[in-house]
Amino acid sequence: MNPLLSPFDTAPFSKIKNEHFKPAFLQAMEDARTEIDAITENQEAPSFKNTIEALEFSGQQLDRISSIFFNLNSAETNEEIQKIAQEVSPLLSEFGNDITLNKDLFIRVKAVYEQKEHLNLTVEQNTLLDKKYKSFSRNGANLPENKKTRLREIDASLAKLKLQFGENVLAETNKYQKHLTNEQDLEGLPDGAKEAAAQLAKSKKLDGWLITLDYPSYIPFMKYAKNRELRKELSLAFGSKGFKDDDLDNQENVLQIAKLRHERANLLGYATHANFVLEERMAETPEKVHGFLNEILDKAKPAAQREFKQLEDFAKDLDDIDQLQKWDSAYYSEKLKQKLFSLDDEKLKPYFKLENVISGVFKVAEKLFGLQFEEVFDIDKYHDEVKTYRVYDLEKKFVSLFYADFHPRAGKRGGAWMTSYKSQYRKDKENIRPHISNVCNFTKPTESKPSLLTFNEVTTLFHEFGHGLHGMLANTIYPSLSGTSVYWDFVELPSQVLENWCYEKEALELFATHYETGELIPMELVEKIKESATFQEGMATLRQLSFGLLDMSWHGINPSEITDVKAHETKAFEGTNLYPETIETCMSTAFSHIFQGGYSSGYYSYKWAEVLDADAFAYFKEKGIFNLEVATKFKDNVLSQGGTENPMILYKRFRGAEPKVEALLERAGLL
Repeated sequence: MNPLLSPFDTAPFSKIKNEHFKPAFLQAMEDARTEIDAITENQEAPSFKNTIEALEFSGQQLDRISSIFFNLNSAETNEEIQKIAQEVSPLLSEFGNDITLNKDLFIRVKAVYEQKEHLNLTVEQNTLLDKKYKSFSRNGANLPENKKTRLREIDASLAKLKLQFGENVLAETNKYQKHLTNEQDLEGLPDGAKEAAAQLAKSKKLDGWLITLDYPSYIPFMKYAKNRELRKELSLAFGSKGFKDDDLDNQENVLQIAKLRHERANLLGYATHANFVLEERMAETPEKVHGFLNEILDKAKPAAQREFKQLEDFAKDLDDIDQLQKWDSAYYSEKLKQKLFSLDDEKLKPYFKLENVISGVFKVAEKLFGLQFEEVFDIDKYHDEVKTYRVYDLEKKFVSLFYADFHPRAGKRGGAWMTSYKSQYRKDKENIRPHISNVCNFTKPTESKPSLLTFNEVTTLFHEFGHGLHGMLANTIYPSLSGTSVYWDFVELPSQVLENWCYEKEALELFATHYETGELIPMELVEKIKESATFQEGMATLRQLSFGLLDMSWHGINPSEITDVKAHETKAFEGTNLYPETIETCMSTAFSHIFQGGYSSGYYSYKWAEVLDADAFAYFKEKGIFNLEVATKFKDNVLSQGGTENPMILYKRFRGAEPKVEALLERAGLL
């Protein structure tokens, strides 16, 4: 019996074998096609209920199977799963096109859409109708047959290319390891990082120490290791992923993805891929995105240049460094930060034991939104390291299931993300509650120490948990409008706003206690964290803007003339460069956000959402960071509403006005 084809509530991980996936996909697609046929063959006149709602609730089993499979492909993959992904992705792409290019179905959807003024629909129903109609019109329903055929070919190719891109990046990350046997090579490295490196070597049956490109290994080495040559070697290995002219090279994948996206946009009547994407974003057009990025660039660049000069002078005085290179950045920034603020990440880490930070973020969610988290051990999971929680409100009503997966493994891609195994929606008077997951890559516990987080990892945990809350507190009727199903440049607001609590004394007092002594984090350290929050903010802003501009350079133009990935990237970075160019490295070939994930023409949205989050948090600060009135407004107008209305309307309902860019510039110390 295939567990994916039997009814289940929580994902039945322990029962699923790899050989179950493909048959389950094929059967679920067949069942979904039958549901679509029932809509198109309905003899009654098209109505909102028999067409739009019927379409919305079709293919639910396929959605669940897809979420389980693709989440595993990110968090617990292996060669077999990757092979299945390569086989089923084009089939799913084809299935998606079978729906959006289904003429009879579109005729019914269009008939409902054309009478929407007379249907007396609610706001949410109106949004759903718009979304369904656009899912056809924006994906080729109005095209002639020959162009529909080409669209299908493009979508199938893109599905495979994006997967291949991601597999290459993961393989490159796993392939590199620096085996060190001379303890002098680790000079400067904190004891915890050394112990972790020794433990990693031991796990591979090696003597000495092992450094890899996984963040918990790579970042401490770049920040603390005195050996400049080794930092250079690691930096070049990290920066050259997918850029070595070998079988894991991504240059051709990048060119193909960019060109196919452009061709697809043209087929649909858009000037560029960015024009296509941004039509469904708060930013609306590539011109607005460029204007937004350049407005912040004008403010940030002078500050970044001043900060860079300060860093250069500091490295010259300290170690007689004539030319700062990329591999010097984290090392000298950390040293300068220690000098200016007497603040060292290593001094902070003992106060941020992972379990305490988890408990802290739960307490923040309880104080703001009345949530309670209960760790449970009866939920099936895909790896022993995953923690599972049932989430309740103050009346003990079930809100959500929450999975948390915190440490790097060979089968897990880098970075941190939130995802969902089951959407929230309301049907037949029942409120179906969501199953949400956070996945991160934090330092593992060692034989002598628990998992102690850097402050940056603390903000990452809060960030992903903010996305998690957006999923958990969802309260909409339709699954495709639920939780994080919002405009992409609005989706980062809940995550980025929650990071602000990490800098506040009132919040830190809830969880920042020394893992050995239980002593509360000293208030002078809290003050230093706050003071240092704007340290090198100009440089950090420039870096973030450069990624947004690189994304737009691939997707906001016709890329058909581009033949050299590196040359194109160098030109895109011209206005934001501080460090000398390194010929061995290339960002685009490992820029998974835009070439594998969903951020193409959308990387600017991190900065865009920072404007929203700075403005939103200013409101909390004004009334009190745990003010229930403001928190309830945020929950009711933002977190629970998903994509039911235009995000600016939701934001203004919460805040009373549109966000001001000044809030961000002021917080960043750039005014």
